[in-house]
Amino acid sequence: MTQDAHPLPFMKMHGLGNDFVVIDARTGAVPLSPARITAIADRHTGVGFDQLAVIALRGDQPHLTFYNSDGSTSAACGNATRCIARHIMDQTGQAQLTLTTDRGTLRAVDAGDGLTSVNMGPPQLDWPEIPLAEAMDTLELPIEGSPTATGMGNPHCTFFVENAEAIPLEQFGPRYEYHPLYPQRTNVQVASIIGPDHIRMRVWERGVGVTLASGSSSCATAVAAARRGLTGRKVRIDLDGGTLHVDWREDGVWMTGASAHVFDGQFTAAWLRAHP
Repeated sequence: MTQDAHPLPFMKMHGLGNDFVVIDARTGAVPLSPARITAIADRHTGVGFDQLAVIALRGDQPHLTFYNSDGSTSAACGNATRCIARHIMDQTGQAQLTLTTDRGTLRAVDAGDGLTSVNMGPPQLDWPEIPLAEAMDTLELPIEGSPTATGMGNPHCTFFVENAEAIPLEQFGPRYEYHPLYPQRTNVQVASIIGPDHIRMRVWERGVGVTLASGSSSCATAVAAARRGLTGRKVRIDLDGGTLHVDWREDGVWMTGASAHVFDGQFTAAWLRAHP
């Protein structure tokens, strides 16, 4: 009898409308083929998500693995990390904890008032770490609009524009997601500077499309703005789905915001058998 002979529980969560299916696999492995992931991602015949996150154990630490809605993997997902950290803190009563990801070990703390802070680690600023296809200055890429490249465990390309609202992201995003300078594709942000500590940002996520929010994109945009002298290192970022606060400290890029555990459900055994 296979594991698919039984229903598979899941949680639906979101951070500022950036939504996730979360599967807790700490008690046993869960088979997830790319085809099954994309089936779960379908908002009409599955559940729907921007990313799928799996909680497993690595030693005695919770380890998070992230999948985009096209079935590809991502080493980092800031909003999902916050959602899961809040879930585990609520389960255990802890006010702080550490999680491991393919990005590394991330520290999360209860910030009070229902908010959760996660240290997303130091940004990657050199071209081979991001990665880019060839050696170049990452502050201003040789692309129209002179965007900034940043790595946060996944690659980012940030355009600073006069009015982020006016950019047609559905056309703009894919044009740069697949740019040849980014061999692993890239997340694309358009950002407007409102003030020295305030940014309006919209995002096209690699392997997903337009999303209401993105934690790693917010961190990358904050780092890019500070590097370019447009803001300080502590900023408020207004996204389509709400506000995140980002603080680039010596120990890494801290991101703080709200999260929601919306509902629990289960995939039926019949559905799982139909989507191996």
